[in-house]
Amino acid sequence: MLEAARSKRFNALFYRYNSLYLLRRHFRFIGISGDLQPAEAADRPVLYLMNHSSWWDGLLAYHAAGRSGGRDHYYMMEEEQLRKYAFFRKIGAYSINRHSSSDIGVSLRYTAKLLREGGNVWIYPEGEILPLEHRPLVLKEGAAMVLRLCPEAAVVPVTLYHGLFFHSKPEATLLAGQPVIRPWKDMDRQSINGMLQAVLQQQLDEHRHSILIHKGRMPESFRPLMTAGRSTNEWFDAWRGRASR
Repeated sequence: MLEAARSKRFNALFYRYNSLYLLRRHFRFIGISGDLQPAEAADRPVLYLMNHSSWWDGLLAYHAAGRSGGRDHYYMMEEEQLRKYAFFRKIGAYSINRHSSSDIGVSLRYTAKLLREGGNVWIYPEGEILPLEHRPLVLKEGAAMVLRLCPEAAVVPVTLYHGLFFHSKPEATLLAGQPVIRPWKDMDRQSINGMLQAVLQQQLDEHRHSILIHKGRMPESFRPLMTAGRSTNEWFDAWRGRASR
């Protein structure tokens, strides 16, 4: 597997590039609700579980984590992709090869090691990118194995809901749920996995509902994570306003 090789200098440069160029160029709005560093988990490492529905998920999580401060954050990434984009190792990415059971074990033990050493780790327990409206969510048992190896960890479920609504650029919202703290060592993998699966799906459904009842408008509960950029239709509206004067 490919381990993370964090570089503070590269991380600082890439964070600015990601937030000031990549995300602003491709999204009109990115917001978050909830707390990525909840007080209930202040003395614990945090394992973030996030649904996986787009190529952007890792960069959105990275941006949100950078705004939250606190400990170093690490991100599990498919090995084939990390070999292609090896520079992601410098911002905390490490690999998992889901086609090899032995490599999966190495990656999960490495994840537990990062948590025990005080890092926070983001993983995508569905194991692959699936359509946003796909149901039911089916999680692999990797998160459960990590929690049994590092039972002091807290789980923070993070759901992402995104779409094209009233603008030419998509809008994305992240919801950080209540931390889940259990005696992981006393639970079997199937029980842990079933509980996490239910928590993440219920949160995603509630997240989706909050967008639907606002008819695609961004709910006020989502704090902006970047300065909103103008979409094409807003540039057209501004141009028409000037032309009509």
